[in-house]
Amino acid sequence: MQDQYQASCDHQIVGAEEMQKQCISIVPIFNHLDTTEMAEIVKETHSVTHGRGHSIYRAGETSDGLYIVHKGRVKIYRLSDTGKEQLVRILGPGDFTGELSLFSESVHDAYADAMERVELCVMGRADFQKFLLKYPAISLKVLTEFSSRLAQTENQAANIALESTETRIAMYLANEVDAMNSNKITLTMSRKDLASYLGTSPETVSRRLAEFEEAGWIRQTGQREIEVMDLDALLLI
Repeated sequence: MQDQYQASCDHQIVGAEEMQKQCISIVPIFNHLDTTEMAEIVKETHSVTHGRGHSIYRAGETSDGLYIVHKGRVKIYRLSDTGKEQLVRILGPGDFTGELSLFSESVHDAYADAMERVELCVMGRADFQKFLLKYPAISLKVLTEFSSRLAQTENQAANIALESTETRIAMYLANEVDAMNSNKITLTMSRKDLASYLGTSPETVSRRLAEFEEAGWIRQTGQREIEVMDLDALLLI
């Protein structure tokens, strides 16, 4: 009986280590490292699982580590003083959050919720700082990611401030076509989240999509499945 219990514990440990290894290997800031270096990082992470709708962290809470998505999706969002939600980004496998805490003690300025069952690898601030000093290439990768996120945030803010709602929706569809390299796209978020991301309401998103479909520019084949029939027309809005 004791042997069976020990075998079960060993299996769970091996399973956790394998998950952490896979998790680290898909993260752009780590996947350039060699096997030995990556194994060193794996030892300093631990795995956490959250169910759908579970809060991973909340605005105002102390930010003390790096959260890496292994499986599932995580929604990062902010709340206005009136409680209105503004979607910042959606994280998938290989993405990470909590990086600002790696350079100084701070609190989270946004919320992170599990959109479905998610598996995360977590590394503490002190451990990550140690690796930044030991492997400078990681710092460059982190700066590259910061630059990309800053550009995305600035573009999002500019679009909300300067473009009409129908233009923002059209641009989003065009970007998805480009990202998926296909005119048949599947929205990665609900209409409610898409509306939050684009700074509008779910009703407006549905109404504009219906208008695009009536004009023959798109065809909705499901709640999230859309076929873009006339990309040029969307780009000209």
